[in-house]
Amino acid sequence: MSVDLAVWEGEAPASDAEAGAVFEELYERYVESGEEVEPTDRVRQFVAALLARYPDLTELDDDAVDDSPWADGPLLRNACRPFIYFGIVANEAAKDAWEHAVTTARSMGLVAFDPHSEAVATA
Repeated sequence: MSVDLAVWEGEAPASDAEAGAVFEELYERYVESGEEVEPTDRVRQFVAALLARYPDLTELDDDAVDDSPWADGPLLRNACRPFIYFGIVANEAAKDAWEHAVTTARSMGLVAFDPHSEAVATA
């Protein structure tokens, strides 16, 4: 089981409904289209900050993979232009990884959105 998080560059939404609309537009444009476009520098920096705490699945040996919060790898492959959408698996590291991702996004001026609750993500 996993939870998903979407993070993007842009103005802070005025409401959860506005964030949901932006998420849907970005998801359609960058995920559903299947187009591979390089992520922006700020999204790359965000991913690097996440990987500084929890290494990419592709860098772990078979014994350590189950301890990673990332649902897939390389994590950067989930990023496209100003948007990244990724999963966090339910394990011991999940709560910390979620909080770290949301806090890091906010500190970098990025929007963090929880598509399951359809709300701006909180740590």
